[in-house]
Amino acid sequence: MSARTRDSLGGRAAVVGIGATEFSKDSGRSELRLAAEAVRAALDDAGLTPADVDGLVTFTMDTSPEITVAQACGMGELSFFSRVHYGGGAACATVQQAALAVATGVAEVVVCYRAFNERSGRRFGSGVRHREPSAEGAALGWTLPFGLLTPASWVAMAAQRYLYTYGLTPEEAFGPVAVTARRHAAANPAAYFHGRPITLADHAASRWIAEPLRLLDCCQETDGGQALVVTSVERARDLPRPPAVIAAAAQGAGRAQEQMTSFYRDDLTGLPEMGVVARQLWRTSGLAPADIEVGILYDHFSPFVLMQLEEFGFCAPGEAAGFVAADRLPLNTHGGQLGEAYLHGMNGVAEAVRQLRGTSVNQVPGASRVLVTAGTGVPTSGLVLTAQG
Repeated sequence: MSARTRDSLGGRAAVVGIGATEFSKDSGRSELRLAAEAVRAALDDAGLTPADVDGLVTFTMDTSPEITVAQACGMGELSFFSRVHYGGGAACATVQQAALAVATGVAEVVVCYRAFNERSGRRFGSGVRHREPSAEGAALGWTLPFGLLTPASWVAMAAQRYLYTYGLTPEEAFGPVAVTARRHAAANPAAYFHGRPITLADHAASRWIAEPLRLLDCCQETDGGQALVVTSVERARDLPRPPAVIAAAAQGAGRAQEQMTSFYRDDLTGLPEMGVVARQLWRTSGLAPADIEVGILYDHFSPFVLMQLEEFGFCAPGEAAGFVAADRLPLNTHGGQLGEAYLHGMNGVAEAVRQLRGTSVNQVPGASRVLVTAGTGVPTSGLVLTAQG
């Protein structure tokens, strides 16, 4: 059973600062330094100092511990520190945990961060090379011996079923997602693929990675860091930047949930974990799909963008490809992880903040309500951010 009532977190905290390093393929510095640079940049953006911070949140996968980042940035005592599991599924949940700490008085200023050398160091796309025995990893024993070794191969299973169920080809279904992301990235100076849009023909000509996924259906690998500053709505009023109010935040895991290998569910054409998130976001925010003006949807692989649109009710099952092709919702206006950078979705939260401030390079005029999601195929999370009225 998932939450069935509106929660009381909405509207009590806001994102007031964003900061990032450059996005590259070889940062030339440690992951700790990337984290510290991003955190300091976010605090500068918020008009706050390290001395103001009393909480930190990151991912279980992050190699830079909260106390080490605090020391590197010159922070003092911490009253709250937390980590969220499940890789990219944690992105929006870091903001949720920060908001929970602020709303309950456990902390006043909480910084969420993620930093890694995911291209020059450990490359997640390389798949499973060594794993200590654990209950969590047991599910992989049903897939690894049969050659499903990488994230692309795991997603390809669901993607193939989606195409078969709805009578689509990879080109018509997945191509518009990739082209949209790269169009926005081309206009974004911070994006790795700045100035390099693609066409549907380019997508169709890119090499197979794991059928039906082509190279241009897969997110890039990035070195970099991203940080976000969360505080109360009341304190946000005294800070220099317009706040992005956290109207709703949610986590979700579905029935028979595994990490990327939930192949034994009744249906492979959806993302039940994101359905849990969607229902809670709509309940708590009081909004509906028609109210959302920008969608920042986690795009580690293009098929899962389509399934997210359907889980949230923007369109009926099997209709998301046409929805994207028709540009019915401004989508991943920073270029997403396909075009800007792969930072486990934290750069997507930053783009939502920019849209609400009116400072995005692909600004949607008057944007005041943005949906943000985290990684799918794993237990996941999402946010509805709004401009302060």
